[in-house]
Amino acid sequence: MLTFDAHYFLWMALSAALLGSIASGIVGSYVVVKRIVFISGSIAHSVLGGMGIFLYLKRVYNIPFLTPVLGAFLFAILGAGLIGYTHIRHRQREDSVIAAIWALGMAIGVIFISLTPGYNVEMMNFLFGNILWATPGDLLQLALLDTLVLIVLFFFHQKFQLICFDEKQALLQGIPVTRLYFYLLAMIAVTIVLLIQIVGSILIVSMLCLPAAIAGNFTKKLLPMMAVAVILSMALSGVGAYLSLMFNLPLGATIALASTVSYLVAGFCRRAYS
Repeated sequence: MLTFDAHYFLWMALSAALLGSIASGIVGSYVVVKRIVFISGSIAHSVLGGMGIFLYLKRVYNIPFLTPVLGAFLFAILGAGLIGYTHIRHRQREDSVIAAIWALGMAIGVIFISLTPGYNVEMMNFLFGNILWATPGDLLQLALLDTLVLIVLFFFHQKFQLICFDEKQALLQGIPVTRLYFYLLAMIAVTIVLLIQIVGSILIVSMLCLPAAIAGNFTKKLLPMMAVAVILSMALSGVGAYLSLMFNLPLGATIALASTVSYLVAGFCRRAYS
């Protein structure tokens, strides 16, 4: 029988997952349509470098405001900016730069984590997620993220949609493609950092991209795709929470597993009935 504390932690975790589903469904739809899942994965893994450096400085030099989250934001924005610049200026080298940023961030993170004294439970939470320890402050952050994403959607959706489907046409219409592409990458970077607390940096791509990819099987229009992706992400979060409770599994990983299995089943059904 679940105690009050167990109920409280479970509801907090599920609330965090549901709030995260709004941002992940919307931003993930852009990621899937633009076909920049690899870029999102690179940003998600490169933030480990910022986390490791800031945790090292915080512990060794006793600088309390240098939190791993702040380091993750810094590296996410820097990584997104470098990838965006490469996409605009040196598109033929884009894949290599993305892979280099991915590897560099992970390498720096591992090195500084190994140099940091003490048991680095904070880093384990960011790597693998620790949604069961979600706090009211975490829920507020996710609610603010959802608000920010909805505001950006209201003001920039039409332009984002055009650069996602046809950059050349957007250029011909005089739309500032370069600036908008950087805005889109920055929004992806911020979303990734704040969602890391749900499933961790290792599994973030599954929550960000798989519900949107599944939604793409039902509609090719971007706004309906976002709505379906949000609903699917919420449903998969609920399924993950139930399975986690029933079988005593890590909640973040279980949500990611439910998303992956659903994506594979949806792909199989599409092929079977097409």
